[in-house]
Formats: sequence, structure tokens, C-alpha cells
Amino acid sequence: MKRIVLHWTAGRNYPSSFEKQFYHYLIDKDGNVFEGNYSPEDNLDCSDSKYAAHTGGGNTGSIGVAMCAMSGFKSAKEVGVFPITLVQFEACMKFCASLCKKYNIPINENTVMTHYEFGQKNPKTSSFGKIDITYIPPYSWVGKNDVGSFIRSKIRWYYLKILKG
Repeated sequence: MKRIVLHWTAGRNYPSSFEKQFYHYLIDKDGNVFEGNYSPEDNLDCSDSKYAAHTGGGNTGSIGVAMCAMSGFKSAKEVGVFPITLVQFEACMKFCASLCKKYNIPINENTVMTHYEFGQKNPKTSSFGKIDITYIPPYSWVGKNDVGSFIRSKIRWYYLKILKG
């Protein structure tokens, strides 16, 4: 595996069977991790159509991790009725750190990114224009263009805790 792409489902706070088709892992509002229908290894070869299609133009070698949240999101002032929770966000960061360790994925802007960042880096893909993740309700002070860096710093912090045991 070469990277992790983080998402929000734009749904409710718990994973649905529909959402499990698209992500390898889903984190609910309480911080519980659920497996999707496909393993990360299914995305090593996407030519067989049996993979988690979470990032248009960037599925091959990518692990899709989604927080179950953000249905109705329009802006920082209108986040909808299912915002990302603090417990959910922190559990997601810790889980991503464990994935980085398991798959030996370095934590940088090319290997751990939001769906939004992937789209910005790859404007000719269907991921261009995606807004997940551009806002983190528990950390509302983090600006849209700083969300990816903030996420990577959180994942690095958890990664170092894992290494220290």
C-alpha cells in the first residue's frame, strides 16, 4: 500500500452497508472502527473491479478511511446534523497511525492526505472538487488549506506513541 486517503462519508454517524462498499475502514461517532467490504490489499490491483472505489483516479494502492459524518455540510457555519465528533476524529487519527505502521507508509503530504487534497493535486480526476475533508468541527480553528497538515501532525503524534509502546 502506498497511501491513505481520508474522507468523511457525507452521511450519518454510523456506517451503512452502502458506505461499506467504498471505504476500507469507517469510524463512527463513538470512535469504533468498522471494516468495509474490501481489504486494503484489494486495491493493489483495481483492474478487476473488486476494490473499494473511494478516490476517483487514486484508488490503486490507496487505503480509504472515512469518518461517518457530515451529512448536510455546507460550510463551517452550517455543518449539518451529523458533525465529526472529537472522539471520532482522534480515533481516526490513531487508527491511521496504526495503518502507517502496519503498511510502512511514511507520513507526508504525498502518502497521507484528504480526498480534497488528492483532488487538488490531481485536477483531471473525478476527485477534483471534493470537499472532504476541508473542515473539522472539533478543531474549527483549522483553516481549509491547513486541514491536511493538521491531520498529518496528529497522525505523526499517535505514530510516535505507538513506537514508544
